[in-house]
Amino acid sequence: MSLLLTAVEHDLVDLPMPTWAYGVIALVIFFVLAIVIWTFRDVSNRHAAKADAYAAAHGGAAGHGGH
Repeated sequence: MSLLLTAVEHDLVDLPMPTWAYGVIALVIFFVLAIVIWTFRDVSNRHAAKADAYAAAHGGAAGHGGH
């Protein structure tokens, strides 16, 4: 049994920028998203006094009660 191999021509398409640039863009995007997430850290604790005052005024228990 013989194996018949045929030559296949591939048309290569030039990328609009070097391949390493795609990695750099991805890292920049992840870095920006990490900064956005970092800015929202501890947001719930900033409003704890306001939530406790609302709960006291409306007959709720003090604190967030598991939230």
